[in-house]
Amino acid sequence: MVVERAQQVGNTSGQEALAQDFVRFAVDSGVLRFGEFKTKAGRMSPYFFNAGLFDDGAKLGRLAEFYAKRLLASGIEFDMIFGPAYKGIPLAAAVAIELARLGRNVPFAYNRKEAKDHGEGGTLVGAPLKGRVLIVDDVMSAGTAARESIAIIEAAGARPHAVAIALDRQEKATENGQDVPHSAVQYVRDQLGLQVCAVAKLSDLLQYLSQSGAGLQADHERVLAYRQRYGVDEGTA
Repeated sequence: MVVERAQQVGNTSGQEALAQDFVRFAVDSGVLRFGEFKTKAGRMSPYFFNAGLFDDGAKLGRLAEFYAKRLLASGIEFDMIFGPAYKGIPLAAAVAIELARLGRNVPFAYNRKEAKDHGEGGTLVGAPLKGRVLIVDDVMSAGTAARESIAIIEAAGARPHAVAIALDRQEKATENGQDVPHSAVQYVRDQLGLQVCAVAKLSDLLQYLSQSGAGLQADHERVLAYRQRYGVDEGTA
């Protein structure tokens, strides 16, 4: 029992360190920015995470390292990776490469937005979808992309099993223009039954800002105020 508790503490501290390294990397890369940004829900957010700015080989490779390490530490079992179009496509490929480098070689596939009417045709590219499928995406705003991926995977006869994302915003989702008490991550986990693995959460971003000195104090206060207004219960996020 003592050994198990020590292992849990070690795993938790390792995940926290990984999350802090990731947030620092995202800020340094200009992917995570501070200011005033309008979200899909119409909220004015004091920060913005744009995974599309992991736009060169070095950044994408480093990003894949974070995903792969977090996935391996999570203990989530999966048989293959699926990347939803469009941002999920390079993410799925990069994560598959990094997992293989770390000794965990798995097939991957992705979808097209429009069916191809020549060559092999269809909307799916890559390995056949089968077994337990891990969906790899950047962030989760409303769970819409996850539902679309689930439908594609199930139609192919495979089982959607888990979702891996870079950042969990830990904020209330919206339905019909109204705030709801759960986040998109909670919805996917609790209502759709998929495990969710995030490299970092909003709470990790707040920790980073709180430890970064006076230069980011104003950003910390704005992000904290946003969290207090729109955040979900962290104990169940």
